[in-house]
Amino acid sequence: MQHGLVAALDECESRDDVLVVILTGAGRGFCSGGDVGNMGEAADNRPHVTKDRIWRDIQAFPKRLARFEKPIIAAVNGVATGGGMDLALACDIRVASESARFAETYAKIGLLPGGGGAWFLPRIVGKARALELLWTAEFLDAGQALEIGLVNHVYPDAALMAETRKLAERIAAMPPLSIRLIKRVVEQGLATDMTTSFDLISSHIAVARAGADHPEAIAAFREKRDGTFIGY
Repeated sequence: MQHGLVAALDECESRDDVLVVILTGAGRGFCSGGDVGNMGEAADNRPHVTKDRIWRDIQAFPKRLARFEKPIIAAVNGVATGGGMDLALACDIRVASESARFAETYAKIGLLPGGGGAWFLPRIVGKARALELLWTAEFLDAGQALEIGLVNHVYPDAALMAETRKLAERIAAMPPLSIRLIKRVVEQGLATDMTTSFDLISSHIAVARAGADHPEAIAAFREKRDGTFIGY
């Protein structure tokens, strides 16, 4: 599945008609994580085998997302646990249905969050809250997830995808280059000092101002109409 998601990202990145991506689950849940039935003594637990599988397979999606510059929204439509929660954490924005539930359940089965939970979760909800969730494997309902900033919005189950598409359409209506460069500078800023971040964003602004979409956006603003953007 991870490699299938990577292939989907590759396709979305190559298509000019795809401006925002939505990731959701099929059926009643978002993703329940790894198959516990195939773990334990039945598995090949030799260290080099485990290391290679985690690096090559389990981490394939978050590592690809680190190079994906279009916005991606996780629409969490039910349970998101373990590796499933890690998938949602790797996305830029998370929205949830009222029936959604979240848990980082790795400690409960004597493991660690291999799909990125230990990296993403502290950056989203803070170190102390993240450690508590990782250590206790506590479940959060949608309201609790909203309260701690794990998700941006909670919608009724039946309205989740329609509301998520509305959010995606608002983002997709913006100049595409500006959206991509905003995502890039936010990611860069989280990993650099202020001076470096300011230097980078000044260069990004210079690129954005030189393109066709900036004057079109100014004209659309003045004329109180939607802009027609070409992507640079």
